[in-house]
Amino acid sequence: MNNDQAGGNWKQFKGKIKEQWGKLTDDDMTTIEGKREQLVGKIQERYGYEKDAAEKEVKTWEDSNKYKW
Repeated sequence: MNNDQAGGNWKQFKGKIKEQWGKLTDDDMTTIEGKREQLVGKIQERYGYEKDAAEKEVKTWEDSNKYKW
């Protein structure tokens, strides 16, 4: 498993991710499957954010949920 791949706690955090970013679909979650860069990309796509804004949101979410990739 590389640095970009989430650990075994990915399944428990999927629900929290969908709560935070409600525009993400189940198909998006399957595509993301614990990969941070995929999450950032899908947030950009669904919300029309620049990469920096999406990165900042993900970082804030990680910190508040104590999530490690």
